[in-house]
Amino acid sequence: AVLNVELPNPFPRMTYAESVSRYGVDRPDLRIPLELVDVGDLMKGVEFKVFSGPANNPDGRVAALRLPRGEKLSRKDIDDYTTYVANYGAKGLAYIKVNDIAKGREGLQSPILKFLPDAVIAAILQRCAATTGDLIFFGADSKKVVNDALGALRLKLGHDLKLLVGEWRPVWVVDFPMFEYDAEAKRWVALHHPFTAPKVGEEDRVDMDPANALSRAYDMVLNGSEIGGGSVRIHREDVQEKVFALLGIGQAEARAKFGFLLDALKFGAPPHGGIAFGVDRIAAIMCGADSIRDVIAFPKTQKASCLLTEAPSVVEDTQLRDLHIKLRKPIDKAGQPA
Repeated sequence: AVLNVELPNPFPRMTYAESVSRYGVDRPDLRIPLELVDVGDLMKGVEFKVFSGPANNPDGRVAALRLPRGEKLSRKDIDDYTTYVANYGAKGLAYIKVNDIAKGREGLQSPILKFLPDAVIAAILQRCAATTGDLIFFGADSKKVVNDALGALRLKLGHDLKLLVGEWRPVWVVDFPMFEYDAEAKRWVALHHPFTAPKVGEEDRVDMDPANALSRAYDMVLNGSEIGGGSVRIHREDVQEKVFALLGIGQAEARAKFGFLLDALKFGAPPHGGIAFGVDRIAAIMCGADSIRDVIAFPKTQKASCLLTEAPSVVEDTQLRDLHIKLRKPIDKAGQPA
């Protein structure tokens, strides 16, 4: 009502898996009419290891991003975008320019064409719905690198080339994974937090198939920004214990840290959930501000101090003692208090 904007009712919904597959991120900006397209199945048999390697790796991905009328980009532009995606782990940015779709291979321009058979090239063009004048970018690496790099490239192209369509594109993102695997720690960790409920009817996946366990978490996304998030919480003791066990939280530790919760669940708790909205983020979008600092009443400085209240300030020793806090002054090289 404030901006006289009519939003769709109900808001559209999209699963986490679909969002990441089509847009590379879990908070898609639907104003940008560009999508990622999987072409890994087409690359499994090619001799070009840059593509065939990730295509045959269960943890890899090969995806294409078609830019309509992208032939206008110069080689310098492409080099700049290649440098940009390197920030997200990409080792390069392969591309194909479609100068004349009717001429097949002869109407294309790219350093990688010599590595791809005619049948693969034709299949790529068809799957991407390419037309004369288009430019197709490729990402080939681990799923994370490809999603991060092409997802970021999609956003940058959309804003750089002013491709945005419409002003307000809200979407619910649902069915988030419950867990992700920490390869360095060699264990499962909760994607949101260990109290998020699994999808109804899939409670057994928590310990039987954690990689594919889905949660009842949800995010509200507007124009590529998460403006709210929440979940339905676990209300069954046996399910909560399964989650703790998977995360490496033993019974003794669970009882010591969360005994009150387990007892509450044992005595009976109704299904419950909620959502928290980022009011400052919503205000920033409504005002067209680039930063939430522009709409926060009393933003902190980069040193986390408040210019209005002059916080943080000196605390009296008696207050510290009440909280059982002791301050230790830094020691200089001579062993004296600095």
